[in-house]
This record gives sequence, structure tokens and C-alpha cells, in this order.
Amino acid sequence: MVRRIIKWLVSRGVVDLVLNLHHLPHTITAVVGDGGDMGAHVRYSWEQPRVLGSAGGPKTALPIVASDAFFIVNGDTLTDVDVHDLAAAHERSGALVTLALVPNREFDRYGGVVLDSNGAVTGFVRRGPSAEGSYHFIGVQMARAEAFRGVEPHVPANTIGGGVYDRLFAERPGSVRGYVCDAAFWDVGTVDDYRRTSVEFMKREGQADTSVGERARIDPTARILRSILWDDVEVGAGAMLEECIVTDGVRIAAGAHHRREVITAHHGTAHS
Repeated sequence: MVRRIIKWLVSRGVVDLVLNLHHLPHTITAVVGDGGDMGAHVRYSWEQPRVLGSAGGPKTALPIVASDAFFIVNGDTLTDVDVHDLAAAHERSGALVTLALVPNREFDRYGGVVLDSNGAVTGFVRRGPSAEGSYHFIGVQMARAEAFRGVEPHVPANTIGGGVYDRLFAERPGSVRGYVCDAAFWDVGTVDDYRRTSVEFMKREGQADTSVGERARIDPTARILRSILWDDVEVGAGAMLEECIVTDGVRIAAGAHHRREVITAHHGTAHS
């Protein structure tokens, strides 16, 4: 995921990146490094010993970012939003924060952002009937350092749901705005979301219905159907995988049959 996001940003000319680290930081640094092999310049901001949240994280990273205006990109979503158009809209409006939004067509699943007729954010609503007619935030925004001025250093703080952005637009109407677009958005929040997103990207990249990661060792007699294999997976002779997700380092025994399972190396299997 993180390498996909970095490659996407680099392809749009965004090459100077700061990554927040907390949970299992070694797994991120191991696959990203300094980002040089992807054409990026990557540095790291450490959230230790506790997670600082969607406002506390950027606040901590500000000295490393060292820029008045910058993108904030969620690490768990994929989109093709035009970051140049987003930046232009942000600059024209003079806002402190500009959120990339699409119409919230799944309001029973996603909470929403409420805009006034001029595109200013006036509220955030929970998923359900109250989110009908709202907009869905797709995980990319542009912000100014001033937006985080009031955040206490090293103290957890969030941006929405009673957080920093709510206070901003209440005290300074128009300071938080929406950039409404028709960008695609791919979610990986659940196993089914992850599977659908993976299949979509396999199609977009001209792959078959199975994705195999690096250093896989698959016996020629094994059958793998519509499955996603991560790195360092070994599949024994005569084994069959159908619509499975197999995570790093898993060994599938010879003759084993698995269908619609998430298989991990350390926690057994979990049926999806």
C-alpha cells in the first residue's frame, strides 16, 4: 500500500515525503527506505510512545515538513484525485484546509462532510440517513501549518468529530473547504473491500485473476484460483487455493485445500 501511494504521488510530481510511524514501524521503513528507488525523498516522523491522531501526527511532523502548505494523504486508501487541481483550489480560496471530496453515494456506510453553497465545510455527520446528500472524504487534503497551531505538542488530537477542524470552521467560517471531484476511491477497510480493490487493480494492471508476491515458491501441481498471495509464500504439491488471501511467510502444506480464507503465518486461518 505505502509503495503504491508513494509511486502515485511521485508520478504527480510530489516527491518530498514525510511518513508518520507508530505501529510496526520497521515494516514500513524496510519496504520504503529513503524512497530513492521510487524517485522520492522520504523522511520519517515518529509518533512514540502513543498514537497522536490525525491532528497530533501532522503537528509533530511540522518541523520536518518545513513548509507552509502541504498535502496530507491517508496511508490506508487509494485514489486517483488530481493533486494539482486540489492544490490550485486550495491556493485560490485562501483556506487553511481543503479536503478532497466525492458525492457520498454510500451514506449508510460512510460518514460525510457537509458543505454550504460556497464550498465551505459546515459540519461532519455520521454514516446513516443524516449523511445522505453529504460528501465523502477520500483521504487526501491540503493544509497550511497554521491549521495546527493550536494543537498541543505530543498530545493526541483529531481533525474531525469534535476535533481541530470543527473548531476551525466554527471560529473562522470558510477556513475549511471542500474540493468536490469525480476521483476514483478504493477502500481496504474490510477483507471484502481489500479483495475487491485487489481484483480491480489486477485488472487495471493487466494481470490474471491471481496476484503473487515476491519470492513465492509454488509447486507446479498446485492449483491457485482467484487468490492473492503476499510475499515469501510457499505452496506445496497438490494444494488448492480458491479465493484466498495468503499473507507473508505462509507455508501451504502439500495436498491442503483452502477456500475463501485469510491465511496468516502466526494466527492460523480466518474465514472471510
